[in-house]
Amino acid sequence: MSKITRRVAAPAAPRTAKTTPKSLAANPGQTGGKPAKPPKRPRRWTPDEVREAFTRFARANPEPKGELEHLNPFTLLVAVVLSAQATDAGVNKATRSLFAIADTPAKMLALGEERVREHIKTIGLFRTKAKNVIALSQKLLSDFGGQVPSTRAELETLPGAGRKTANVVLNMAFGQPTMAVDTHVFRVGNRTGLAPGDTPLAVELGLEKAIPPEFMQHAHHWLILHGRYTCLARKPRCEVCLIVDLCRWPEKSV
Repeated sequence: MSKITRRVAAPAAPRTAKTTPKSLAANPGQTGGKPAKPPKRPRRWTPDEVREAFTRFARANPEPKGELEHLNPFTLLVAVVLSAQATDAGVNKATRSLFAIADTPAKMLALGEERVREHIKTIGLFRTKAKNVIALSQKLLSDFGGQVPSTRAELETLPGAGRKTANVVLNMAFGQPTMAVDTHVFRVGNRTGLAPGDTPLAVELGLEKAIPPEFMQHAHHWLILHGRYTCLARKPRCEVCLIVDLCRWPEKSV
């Protein structure tokens, strides 16, 4: 009787989940074993370039003005509070009749929230804003003798008034060299590389650090106007830009 031998298959190796090589895990942008190049950061503006930019702004528009219509510090404060998420033109259209009859905190309070609402109903968030206008008028009368305070800390205690509002009032009503960062200034600071930042405060502090003191009084107006009429959000007008040769935006059209 012949012997029959059985072949026993070797046990299969245990299946393991595929893993990413350590070299790739450490460098997610790596392909083909070659390290990915980090994105190139734009060269920082030099102090001479910043000075040149604002010298050009000053030469083109020596006395820039804010476009919100107002009669005194109180109406300026109200106009800035109303301008949140609204255009200056839209605010001006609504406030002309309002300020004609209520240009002080006492008159605004006497007018009442319902009538304020009627005047500003064409502005976004008009119900909340009318409530804030009445509340800030009351606070000005009870805490500040009916006068608009001249410090940022005090202004920020008023209903509806944040840091940007305070900076605008301090600059325009009291001549302080503040930097109010709205959507236009935020865009210009980031797009040009003049003062990049993830938040309005970061851009504000970056601009204050970069801009020479002699230009600070008008700097936020120059930047607002530049963003509103030249460095537009969707189609910037690089062909007429005063600082196109200094701008760090890689997609500029000139």
